[in-house]
Amino acid sequence: MSSATEGGSARTSSDSGSLTKTSIAIGFAVLCTSYMLNAMDRQIFYPLLPEIRNELGFSLEQGGLLATGFTLGLALAGPPAGYLADRLSRKAIVIVSVLVYSLGTLAIPLAVGFVDMSIYRLVSGVGEGVQATALYAVIGAFFFHRRALAAGVVGVAFGLGVFLGPLFGNGLAASWGTWRAPFFLFAAAGLVMSLLIAATVSRRMTEAVTGAATDTAGTYDHVPASPYNRNTLGIGIACAVSGLVFYGYLGLYPTFLREALGFAPDQAAFAVSMGGLGAMMALPAGWLGDRFNQARLLMFAMVATGVTAYLMYQIATSAPTQYLLSFLMGTFASGFLFTNCSTAMQRAVRPHQVGRGAGLFILTYYVAAAFSGLLFARLVGSLGWDGAGLWQLTLLPIVGVAGLLLVDASRMVLPRAAK
Repeated sequence: MSSATEGGSARTSSDSGSLTKTSIAIGFAVLCTSYMLNAMDRQIFYPLLPEIRNELGFSLEQGGLLATGFTLGLALAGPPAGYLADRLSRKAIVIVSVLVYSLGTLAIPLAVGFVDMSIYRLVSGVGEGVQATALYAVIGAFFFHRRALAAGVVGVAFGLGVFLGPLFGNGLAASWGTWRAPFFLFAAAGLVMSLLIAATVSRRMTEAVTGAATDTAGTYDHVPASPYNRNTLGIGIACAVSGLVFYGYLGLYPTFLREALGFAPDQAAFAVSMGGLGAMMALPAGWLGDRFNQARLLMFAMVATGVTAYLMYQIATSAPTQYLLSFLMGTFASGFLFTNCSTAMQRAVRPHQVGRGAGLFILTYYVAAAFSGLLFARLVGSLGWDGAGLWQLTLLPIVGVAGLLLVDASRMVLPRAAK
């Protein structure tokens, strides 16, 4: 990697001095850490949902909607955030977004009912969605030809957050005697993180343009001029299925373990954390995405996710087996699907539209994720836990495979390693 950018130039040179390898490493590490905090902030809600439901009197359907409904905020924030990320300072967008989701987190323990908690969760989701869109736009522009690998590193940070979030949240709630304590702590951590980003992340990194400036003119004529094309449709279907599956599992998995299998709270929290450990497999998943046909790689991950879900909800009952299966679910549904869906969507649009590609991914993935918990809860009410696991997590990935059959790799931006 060069001392300027990995494949592009800077939109602004407001920071003085050159962009060294050290400044790149520090800036990227801080951005990854901010996304890890984002993931931890999301994860503290799930293992504490049984206590929240008991105290505030929520039904399983209300709990399922609260668990995953916040992602509607992420989805709604995606397209406008992607548009702005192509035009305004991405660094400023990231900083403001961290502050917004931290305020939403701060308000959650102050809620007195379903309606106001839903609003606070939605605000938190908007902030997290704007941050994710801007962050993936930074990655897509700065690490242009190795964006899947860079996204894999971010995926590792996300997975670490998913792993640590339930453990920290459950531990803090137990030691302080209230489910509210972790939310106050993470809200304060978000304020500190926004200041850290402002102080350490260079605008020469966040405001980089795509690698088109250094490539031969007309290189990307084979990519459709409109960001709304056959490839983004096919990948969008895969993104939606991925959101329904991963958040369908994530939102009510601790409740399934505790109510259906009789796990203790600490066992359920550890099982969810193992999913985060699996999500850290995003790094090899991103490495593979830069070297092989991403549509085929995503098809493989869809099938592997379905098989894992079948074993999780139809066969396994012991804690060690569930820990292993949760690790595999995190590996395939997050590490492989999330990482490669996000970068494949960017490769389906022209380089100067990288922000809108990131926004399309956030929109399609998180609109589906927003209703995954409610859908799963209703399926549980009608078919039981095993029936819900079968239809939403085992068979639905087949639809994702069908969507990926629409993708024409010859009309995408291919990484140098795959050319």
